[in-house]
Amino acid sequence: MKARRSGLNSYLTAEERESLACVTVAIVGAGGLGSNCAAHLVRAGIRRLILADFDVVSESNLNRQFFFRDQIGEKKVEALATNLRRIEPDLDLTLVAERLDAEGVLKLIAPADIVVEAVDVAETKATLISLALAAGKKIVAASGMAGWGRSAAMTARQMGSNLVVVGDGETSVSDTHPPQSPRVGIAAAMEANSVLAMILNHPV
Repeated sequence: MKARRSGLNSYLTAEERESLACVTVAIVGAGGLGSNCAAHLVRAGIRRLILADFDVVSESNLNRQFFFRDQIGEKKVEALATNLRRIEPDLDLTLVAERLDAEGVLKLIAPADIVVEAVDVAETKATLISLALAAGKKIVAASGMAGWGRSAAMTARQMGSNLVVVGDGETSVSDTHPPQSPRVGIAAAMEANSVLAMILNHPV
């Protein structure tokens, strides 16, 4: 396994690769944010992921999510696990394909070192962030990534010692600002980058 890790991300030191491989990241939501964030993390060297999403892959997901047409109808977490293992077969994945209440969320994130918020509904985002912070978890969240172009700058903001929020903080999904692959992908990459910064002790 160590040889494979070295080949996949030979730009890091052995100590940095080991740090990434030992961390457990819980990603709540496997859509445009979560699926792409997971792919970035696996390519970077994360090996332990908890993936949670109750939904299945639909055709409308294919414009921005890390799925393929022949996976339509599959549970998102199962399809995502297949795709991630095509990048790196040696993964420790926990898949949760059910809708979670507060108790379920706390149970899900209990083994995680870092939580990634990747859900669509604002109220659900707020609840997840509150639960994670109350449980003493580091969490990376996203707000504002709809549309296209340079309508609003996307940044990563440190908000307290355990919370980072990425995105522009403004553009919510609407008829004039639909979810599109470029900006959703930027936000997902920024979430993954923030996770790496937390693990490797670099400024966000």
